[in-house]
Amino acid sequence: MVSGVPRFRPAELEALAERLLLAAGLDAEKAAVTAELLVEADLMGHTTHGLALLAPYLAEIRAGHLACTGEPEVLAEAPAVAVWDGRWLPGLWLTAKAVDATCEKAARFGTAAIAIRRSGHIGCLAVFLRRATERGRVVLVASSDPSVATVAPHGGRRAVFTPDPIAAGLPTPADPVLVDISASITTNAMSARLAREGRKGPAAWWIDAEGRPTDDPRVLEADPPGAILPVGGLDHGHKGTGLALVIEGLTQGLGGFGRADAPTHWGAAVLVQAWDPALFAGLDAFTRQTGWLVERVRATPARPGVEAVRVPGDQAAARRRAALEHGLTLAPGILEALEREARAAGLPLPEPLPG
Repeated sequence: MVSGVPRFRPAELEALAERLLLAAGLDAEKAAVTAELLVEADLMGHTTHGLALLAPYLAEIRAGHLACTGEPEVLAEAPAVAVWDGRWLPGLWLTAKAVDATCEKAARFGTAAIAIRRSGHIGCLAVFLRRATERGRVVLVASSDPSVATVAPHGGRRAVFTPDPIAAGLPTPADPVLVDISASITTNAMSARLAREGRKGPAAWWIDAEGRPTDDPRVLEADPPGAILPVGGLDHGHKGTGLALVIEGLTQGLGGFGRADAPTHWGAAVLVQAWDPALFAGLDAFTRQTGWLVERVRATPARPGVEAVRVPGDQAAARRRAALEHGLTLAPGILEALEREARAAGLPLPEPLPG
């Protein structure tokens, strides 16, 4: 225990998540990959998109909204590209499978891309990046949910988009650069957590139904609902809106399924693209450039009040190493949800690590 907060062995939390998914009916490989990547999100510090999603995923399985078995249907394929119908299979498993496939194709063609339609929710995008960077590949993952609208376009007061995350992984001579951002100021999950805990945001991240800026996430639950602001907020939100249009266009357009089809199923439209630097100027040439860039960023003098300038992925790597060595602490509410699911399935919770 550290300051009264229990710490757990990540492998034991992963084993519990896997057993719960298996008990719900998920295929063995899908359960294993989903459990691994949910825990990986918590290891990296993305606590709204880690084990916090396990209970909602189990609920989707029980409701028959998430398929437990089978493979994606290949709708179109060329040497370096493909379109998959995910058939509402688990999104973490589908996206990991697509990352692996694009990495293999990129080794032959330099670059490759797979668009996935009708995927289950894909969780935290950052968890897929190391699968590629550890093979010396550059990777991009983008996602949208055409059944949900919570983000307003710049100047508007009604939601059109989802937060529309996009992530990229760049190999370097050391830890990779891991960028995971979205086209909105905040996410649906963070908005829901703040509202559930009765907390406000640090600034006006939302607008109410009349278009008035607010720091209260509960406007998303109002009738009529408010919306999340695009990244850039009231001042420069045209940038977030432009990014959202690109992400939704790529994920839904290339897959051929999106908002124009009026879907009602919680899930994702996904695009995965990988590049193999070996077929360009070479991996050594690539990492020479990225290595120089990250060191120059870290060496930049920090402005007042900032301890040090970080590279995207630095904090996640440090958290991951610390949690693997000393144990993983869970954000408030997650352990209680795990306890409920474990009790219902007749499974024991892992024992906390000794203090």
